[in-house]
Amino acid sequence: MQLIEIVERLFAQYGYLVLLIGLPLDFIALPIPPGNSTLTYTGFLSYKGVLHGGSAILMAYIGATVGFTITYFLGYRLGQPLISRYGKWLFIKPAHLENTRRYYDKYGDKLLFVGFFVPGIRQFIGYFMGIIRVPFRNVLLYAYTGLAIWVAVFFGIGYFFGDQWQFMLELVERYLKIIGIGIGILIFVLLLIKLLRYFRKK
Repeated sequence: MQLIEIVERLFAQYGYLVLLIGLPLDFIALPIPPGNSTLTYTGFLSYKGVLHGGSAILMAYIGATVGFTITYFLGYRLGQPLISRYGKWLFIKPAHLENTRRYYDKYGDKLLFVGFFVPGIRQFIGYFMGIIRVPFRNVLLYAYTGLAIWVAVFFGIGYFFGDQWQFMLELVERYLKIIGIGIGILIFVLLLIKLLRYFRKK
């Protein structure tokens, strides 16, 4: 069964509850139903008049923020103790977290406006922010704003493109995957350069 069919069946059975329960599961890295498809289909159902548009987008935003907030506090409470105890097995030291935190302070907040759109990254942003102890005021300002943009964009695809929503969703996700791969390659290259510089100094 395709993911789209799963989303359609879930909406047929549970309606708005899919948004309040399904979207938090997407952020906890259990993407059933998948977030992008769920939001786009929500927009389509609102376009068809099956769901009330205002209520649907509000429920979607609440579901997304609940899921993200859960992952943030899980990372905040459990992340650093786990890394302190088991980080050596993963070659992660507390100093690495401090360096990551400094990089985040420099660039991270702005990236949250687009980070939720990148496949495979959205599910880990909350954990990551919690682990490096990003202040919750930054979460409220940047992460919740980024979530609102994400919800509005994918809801809008379904609402404004109507019966063409599946085609547009596939098109958008195709380009997002390309962007995600590009970011992954860039990160790998930067890490490789840093590693080479480290060995040269040695």
